[in-house]
Amino acid sequence: MSLGDSIRHGAKWVFIGNTGSQLINFALGLVLARLLMPAEFGMVATILIFTSLAGFVAGGGMGQAIVRAKDAGKRDFDLLFTLQMLIGLVIVAFFFALAPAFGRWYDNPLYADLLRVAALSFLIRPFFNVPSNMLHRDMRFKAKTAVQLSNLVVYNAVALSLAWLGQGPWSLILAGLFSALAGALQFAWYARWRPGWCFDFARAGELMRYGLLASSNNVVHYVRSQLPTFILSRSLGPAGVGLFNKAESLAARPHGFITGSVYEVLFRALAKEQDNLDRSRYLFFRSLTLVAVYALPFYVGFLWLAEPLVVTLFGERWRDSAAPLMILSLAAPLMMIENLSGAVLAARSWLDKELVAQTIMVAVAAVAIVAGLPYGMNGVAAGLALALLYMSVHMFWLAKRALEARWADLARAFMPAALLNAILLGALWLAEQTIPPGLKTSDPLYVLVMAGVGGSVYAVSFLYLPIPALATETSRWKSKLKLCRAAA
Repeated sequence: MSLGDSIRHGAKWVFIGNTGSQLINFALGLVLARLLMPAEFGMVATILIFTSLAGFVAGGGMGQAIVRAKDAGKRDFDLLFTLQMLIGLVIVAFFFALAPAFGRWYDNPLYADLLRVAALSFLIRPFFNVPSNMLHRDMRFKAKTAVQLSNLVVYNAVALSLAWLGQGPWSLILAGLFSALAGALQFAWYARWRPGWCFDFARAGELMRYGLLASSNNVVHYVRSQLPTFILSRSLGPAGVGLFNKAESLAARPHGFITGSVYEVLFRALAKEQDNLDRSRYLFFRSLTLVAVYALPFYVGFLWLAEPLVVTLFGERWRDSAAPLMILSLAAPLMMIENLSGAVLAARSWLDKELVAQTIMVAVAAVAIVAGLPYGMNGVAAGLALALLYMSVHMFWLAKRALEARWADLARAFMPAALLNAILLGALWLAEQTIPPGLKTSDPLYVLVMAGVGGSVYAVSFLYLPIPALATETSRWKSKLKLCRAAA
C-alpha cells in the first residue's frame, strides 16, 4: 500500500472511530441523564477537570516523540513504559495526598474517595498508551479504532449497570477504570506487546524534552479552549455560556471529525518522510485540499441554514445560538490550516515554535473576546474568528518555513474547495428562490429540502467537474459507486 493510500485508509478508520464514539456517547448521555442526578454528573465533571490536567503530564507527549522518531525498537518502548509508570506513581501519590483537602474544599468527603479511585487510572495508562503508540507508529488505525469502539461498549455496560443499581457517581468513575483496563489488554494483544523496564536516562532526556513541549502545547491549547466559557460565565451568565457553547460545539463537529481524523495520520506520515521535503510538502498540501473539499460544504450549510438547523436539532430556546454559529463557520478554513500546520510542526520537532504561537494566541483570544463582549455572543464569536485568523497565519508561516513552501501553495490547495462551494452557494440561492413559500414555514422540512438539494449538487459537481487536483479522488469514488451498483 502506498503512503497516500495508507493516509486515506488510516484517516477513514480514525473518522469511523471518532464518529462512532460521538454517537455512542450521545446515546449513553441520554440514558444516564435519566438514571443519575445532575449533581452526580457535576461531581464527576469536577474530578475530571483535575485528572484531565494531570493527563497532559502523564506521558502523552513522550508517546508522540516515539511515534515521530525515525527508528524505535523494543528498548525505546520499554523506556516509554518505565517513564510513564514512574510519572503515574507520582501523580497517584499526589492525588492521594491531596484528596482529604479536596473533600474539605467541596465540603463533601465523597469527593476525596472519588478522586483517589479516579487517580488509579494513571497506573493503567502506561499499559494502555505504550501499545497504542506502537499501533500509531505502524499506522494500524483499524486496530486502534476496534479497541476504541469496544472500550466504549465496556464503559457503557459498566456505567449503565452501576447507575441502574444506584451507585451514582461511582458508576462513571468505575466505568472509566474498567474500560481503561480492557483497552490496555486489547492494545497489548493487537501490538503483541509485553511490558519491560529500561533506565536509559540519556535517551529518556530526549523523549522528555519533546514530551514536555508536547504537553505544554496541550495545556496551553486547553486553557485557550476554556477562555470563552470562563469569560462569558463572568459576564453573560450561564444562559449565555450555554448558548455560545452550543454554537461553538456544533461549529467544531465537521472540523473535529474530518480534520482531526486526518491530523493523526498525517503526523505519522510526515514523521516518516521528515527527510524528504518534496514528499512532505505534497502530503501537507494534498491533505489540506481534501480536508477542505470534504469539510467546507458543512460550513456553507451552517451559514445558510443556521437558524432553522439549530431550532430543528435543539429546539426553539436555542435559536440565539444560530448567529454565533454562522460567524464561527466563516472561520472554518482557518481551523483547518492551523490544525494541519500543527501536524507539520509536531513531525519536524518544531513544538517550541508552536508553543510560542499558542501562548500568544491565548493572549490574542482573551483580548478579542473581551473586546467583543459589549456586542454579546456575536461579538465574542467575531473576536474568536479574528484570533483564529492570527493563529492560522502564524501556524502556516511556521509550517511554510519548515517545508520551504510558499503562500501560493496554500491558495492552490484551497482552489478546488473554493470552486465546488461557490457552486454549492449558487445552488442554495437558486433553490431558495424556487421552493414553495410553504416549505419555509417548517424548519425541519426546509432544512431537509435544502440539504438534499445542496448535497446532490455538490456530489455531482465533485464527481463530474474536470478538476485536475481531484482527478484521482473522484475516480476512486466513481469506482466505488460502480461496485455498489453492480452489487445491487
